[in-house]
Amino acid sequence: MPDGAIWDWRWETAWPAILACALVTYLIRIGGYWLMGRLHIGPRMSRALDALPGSIFVAAVLPMAVKAGAPGVVATLAAGLTMLLARRDWLAIFMGLCAGAMTRAAGF
Repeated sequence: MPDGAIWDWRWETAWPAILACALVTYLIRIGGYWLMGRLHIGPRMSRALDALPGSIFVAAVLPMAVKAGAPGVVATLAAGLTMLLARRDWLAIFMGLCAGAMTRAAGF
């Protein structure tokens, strides 16, 4: 590359941006804890916060399962049912993988 090229990039120039992003992320996290510590959480809000992890999981997994077709839906259902019945993470993952593989092997 010629001297003074626009694309002459070095790692030293990235560190201020990396540190700034880390600082902003940390401040946002601390700000959330600070704000939630100042709010009164009633029973309705408590139920909503308790249901939040499940809804985030469904919102993240369901589109991927539907996009994968029948094997993805069967694998998701198998993993979900195993988790409901056995409450074992690794067993649910194993059952989901087996169900998805068997559905694929069956030609779906």
